[in-house]
Amino acid sequence: MKVVLVSAVALIDVDGRVLLAQRPEGKSMAGLWEFPGGKVETGETPEAALIRELDEELGINTWQSCLAPLTFASHSYDDFHLLMPLFACRKWDGIPQSKEGQKLAWARPNELRNYPMPAADIPLIPILRDWL
Repeated sequence: MKVVLVSAVALIDVDGRVLLAQRPEGKSMAGLWEFPGGKVETGETPEAALIRELDEELGINTWQSCLAPLTFASHSYDDFHLLMPLFACRKWDGIPQSKEGQKLAWARPNELRNYPMPAADIPLIPILRDWL
């Protein structure tokens, strides 16, 4: 089974809310909410992938020193196995905005379960909630 490495981030604002992005129509798992991020390209570190993805998807800039490893997901889907480190980030430049047509939502930790998420993301919620 192919292992896919995806890097994700919990962007945490000054009010302790977490940014979620809704997968757009036409993508697999469209309509589900997830932590922003994306595939780690060959020769890229998970941190570098996140910095690139945040710029491409949300138009914000952050730095490796602001990405704190928090936890990870390891989940088998039908056709691949997902390995996804989740970083926490409280400092970035710019205001997150949708650059790829995805809806965005700031959610309080106790509201995260109200958003339908891919199976791999769900076990991350209690860890994130306890940490916040």
